Amino acid sequence: MMIDPSPFQARRQRLLQEMQARGGGVALIPTAPEALRNRDTHYPYRFDSYFYYLTGFREPEAALVLVAGDTPRSILFCRDKDVEREIWDGYRFGPDAAREAFAMDAAHVIDDLARMLPDLLADQPALFYALGHDAAWDKRITEGLNAARANTRSGVTAPASVADVRALVDEMRLVKDASEIALMRRAAAISAEAHRLAMRESRPGMFEYEIEAVIGQCFRRAGAQAPAYPSIVASGPNACVLHYIENDRKMADGDLLLIDAGCELDGYASDITRSFPVNGRFSGPQRDIYALVLAAQAAAIDATRPGATWNAPHDAAVQVLAQGLIDLDLLEGSLDGVLENQDYRRFYMHRTGHWLGLDVHDAGEYKLGGDWRPLVPGMTLTIEPGCYIRPADDIPEAFWHIGVRIEDDALVTADGCELITADAPKTVDEIETLMEQMRDTP
Repeated sequence: MMIDPSPFQARRQRLLQEMQARGGGVALIPTAPEALRNRDTHYPYRFDSYFYYLTGFREPEAALVLVAGDTPRSILFCRDKDVEREIWDGYRFGPDAAREAFAMDAAHVIDDLARMLPDLLADQPALFYALGHDAAWDKRITEGLNAARANTRSGVTAPASVADVRALVDEMRLVKDASEIALMRRAAAISAEAHRLAMRESRPGMFEYEIEAVIGQCFRRAGAQAPAYPSIVASGPNACVLHYIENDRKMADGDLLLIDAGCELDGYASDITRSFPVNGRFSGPQRDIYALVLAAQAAAIDATRPGATWNAPHDAAVQVLAQGLIDLDLLEGSLDGVLENQDYRRFYMHRTGHWLGLDVHDAGEYKLGGDWRPLVPGMTLTIEPGCYIRPADDIPEAFWHIGVRIEDDALVTADGCELITADAPKTVDEIETLMEQMRDTP
C-alpha cells in the first residue's frame, strides 16, 4: 500500500527540531517485533505506534534513526529485498525503494545497523531511545554505546545521556494533524455503521458472538484492518463486567446489550460503546438508568472545550450521575456528601475518557506539573460515562444487571468539541425506532 509520505516527513522534521532544541543527538525508534501465537504461527503483525507515526512504514524488522545536528538526517533500516521470501510472505520494499517511497535521507539493510551504530553515536551529546521497553533492543543499544566508548582513545565521545524519545513524541501525538483527523473520521464512520448493524440484527435467543461477527464483518468489509481492541458484546449480567470479552452468552428477552467495539483503520483506532435492549424496548428501570447516563455524557460533552482541563468532563459527568442515583433512591445522602465520600463509585468506577489515536488508550500525559492539562484544538478523546448495577440486598431487583455505558469519540475544536462517532444511534427514540423498523421488515 502506497501512502503520502509528507505528514510523516513533517513529523520527523519536528522531532529533529525538538532534539536540536535540547542540544542535539541521535534518536533510535525500532518497530515492534513479530510474535508467535503458537509453534510456527504468528499473530497478525502490528507495527509499533511510535515508529509508524514517524515513518508510515508497516514492515517488521525495521528501525528509524534520526540524527539532529548541522545536517539533520532521517535513516531507515529495513529488511533487504528477497524475491524468494516475497513468494512466501509478500512484497518487501527493500532499502532503495523504501528510501524513495518514505522520503528518507538514507536507507540500509537492518542487519547493517549493529555495524553502523557506533559511528552514528560517535560524538553525539545524547541518545533519544525508549530504554527498558524492549530487552532485545536494549542489548543492541548497549553494545553500540560500549563500542562507541571503546574508541575514546581515538578522540571519539559517546552520548553522555539517554533520554526517553517517547516523551517528545507523546506531546506531538496529542494534537492530531489533518491526515490523522481524516483517518479517525473514517474509522469512526465505519464503527458507527457497525453499531447500527448490531442494533438491527440483535434478537433474543442469539448468542453474543453472533453480534460480534456482525461487527467484525462490517469492519473488514469497509476496509478496516482489524478491531482496535477485543470487542465487548455483553448482555444481561455481563454488561456489568467492564472488560468482558468472552462473548459467549445466549441473549435473553429483557436483557440490555452493551457493545464496546471500534475498528482500526491504517493504524488509527475508533472506540464506541452503545447500550440497548435486545428486544428493542427499554423497560422502565432500564430507561431511567439509560437516560441518566446519557445526561451525564451530555454534561461531559459540554465541558469538553479548549481551555477546560482534562478532568472537567469527568467532574461534570460525576455530578449528574451522583444526583441521578440519589433521585432514583439508589444512593442516600446529599450530593456533596455522595461526591465527597465517592459513594457513586459503587455504580461508576472508571474515568470518563482517555486519549485516542494510534493507540486506543493513546500516548500523552494527562497532567502537567501536577495539574490537569488544558484541552486544545486537535486533541482527540473518548467521552464514556457509565452505570453498572449488580444484585444487592439494598437495590430493587428491577435494577439488577443493568449495565449502561455510552461512549463517543470527540475532537476538540476551536469552540467546543465534535463527536466524530455521532452517526451511531444514541437516544432512546433513535434506538427503539431503528430496532422496531427492522422487526417490521419481512
